[in-house]
Amino acid sequence: MARQLPPLNALRAFESAARHLSFTKAADELFVTQAAVSHQIKSLEAHLGIQLFRRLNRRLLLTDAGQAYFPVLRDALDMMSRATLRLRSQDEAGNIKISVLPSFAAKWLLPRLPRFSRSNPSIDVLVSASDQIVDFDQDDFDMAIRYGRGNYPGLRVDPMMGDRIFPVCSPRLLEGLHPLRTADDLRHHTLLHDDMARTDESSNDWRGWLRAAGITCIDPERGPAYSHSSMVIQAAIEGHGVALGRTSLIGDDLAAGRLVCPFGPIIPGPFSYYLVAPAETADQPKICAFRAWIQEEIAAFAYPETPISQDIAG
Repeated sequence: MARQLPPLNALRAFESAARHLSFTKAADELFVTQAAVSHQIKSLEAHLGIQLFRRLNRRLLLTDAGQAYFPVLRDALDMMSRATLRLRSQDEAGNIKISVLPSFAAKWLLPRLPRFSRSNPSIDVLVSASDQIVDFDQDDFDMAIRYGRGNYPGLRVDPMMGDRIFPVCSPRLLEGLHPLRTADDLRHHTLLHDDMARTDESSNDWRGWLRAAGITCIDPERGPAYSHSSMVIQAAIEGHGVALGRTSLIGDDLAAGRLVCPFGPIIPGPFSYYLVAPAETADQPKICAFRAWIQEEIAAFAYPETPISQDIAG
């Protein structure tokens, strides 16, 4: 059976006027004129067929029917208000579930996330690290960070950062029997490989970099391979060989001196990072907060414009 309800505006006008016992104060609260409140009350009384107020010279009193109706209506409107606030707060607080590539999560995002939590204590970020591309229609994710060319139909796409690619190694490899001075010195050292870069047909791998450097006497395939970029970087930090670093992943290690770039060339990477979200939910307050934060972090993310070791370059 359909609910028999009066117009909501008339109910709001009555509840406010009954609470204040004043049409004038009700009008101020509802941002309408006193005449509009009076009209809504008369409309409600006509709809109910019952008089709700007694209008005296300078006083407004509730009738017996009005006194019985007011507390029930007040409680109902309070419940509606609380439910609306809870619904809105779900957009402004709660959880954000984000899919991120494992190496980007480990080397860039996770070290910075505590700053987001301090500035947004009502939002918890749930990070899922995976090489799989999330399907927002099938998977329960709010956002994702993708590494590619930015063509993601049906999603809001925000560019994050690009990459530059160059050799990196432990500072220890700048010394010893075969110190790294020029690209030719790589023939004396182990090349560390990112398995993903070997298969994406891009300039991310040693083959592409050696071609750019004009080096033809070094086998670009020799050396161990690792399934994730963060593992390659850690192997380089430990002095196990020379890796191709991407600025997005090794900027902090360069700044801390854990890695150095012994020589160039420094070449542009073929891909960039993008923050993506379903278009229909991309403007939720909590998602906007995370997007604004990550853009601020990127703006503050500094690495040497010319990361080649000054001792070597000089």
